[in-house]
Amino acid sequence: MFAAFARSVRPEQWVKNLFVLAPLLFGRKLTDPGALVNGLLALLCFCLLAGALYILNDIVDAEADRRHPEKRRRPIASGALPVSLAAAGAAAFALAALLIAWRLGADFAAIALLYALVTVAYSFVLKHLVILDVMAIASGFVIRVMGGALAVDVEPSHWLIICAFVLSLFLGFSKRRQELLRTPETAVVQRRVLREYSIRMVEQINLVLMGTAFVCYMIYTVAPETVERFGTDMLLYGTVFVFYGMLRYLVITQNQQARENPGETLLADKPLLIAVFGWALYNALVIYWPLIAASGNR
Repeated sequence: MFAAFARSVRPEQWVKNLFVLAPLLFGRKLTDPGALVNGLLALLCFCLLAGALYILNDIVDAEADRRHPEKRRRPIASGALPVSLAAAGAAAFALAALLIAWRLGADFAAIALLYALVTVAYSFVLKHLVILDVMAIASGFVIRVMGGALAVDVEPSHWLIICAFVLSLFLGFSKRRQELLRTPETAVVQRRVLREYSIRMVEQINLVLMGTAFVCYMIYTVAPETVERFGTDMLLYGTVFVFYGMLRYLVITQNQQARENPGETLLADKPLLIAVFGWALYNALVIYWPLIAASGNR
């Protein structure tokens, strides 16, 4: 029963909550112990909240999941986890997330509540509305970035927020494409909104989004406020990791057997993981090397 509950909160998808730590990295707060603790608490809060909301979504979608070739194996859809026990566990996760959010301040708690409301709205209404379904998912990533910024007391760049939104739109539409590609005979039954999509339409949208995300990120790296904050424009050269990662993800999703969930795709593909870690390491060196050098010269 414990294993069934653990699968229901989908820890493999918590990788998406790493967006919460973006302000910690780009706000030069990694060397601040207090900010580091708050950033990790914010990450934990969103992970717990996501786990509770995943359970809620699975309860709502249980009947539809039973008609999906993979989702029918989910603990709630398969009957391995009783709904009453799942609901109790979700309530415990939500309460723990609320306590952490309150510990991080009223503003952060409001952002966490907004994330929960958007996710609930998605589960009951927005997931049935074409385009708005993916935009709701994408807004969740932006809310994570804003929550991370509030937790560590930094002002996020507008360009960074736009990048997060466009990139998450790209991932969301890629997920819709995989749903259509892998289960064409049952896709529209399992998710009604897929009647409004076609593979060709989603591919055209994603080509536009991929280019937009890349350009937005390049502009962020050379924006006057970015160069002024870090004292360098060297972040620009880290875009090679972004470009490779997006193209690599595009290649992976051309395979009909590719995973539908972006988080699972990331964890399962070593080149993509290397690109993400390479990007994080490069940016960390560019952003923090002047601080390290200054401390070494004292």
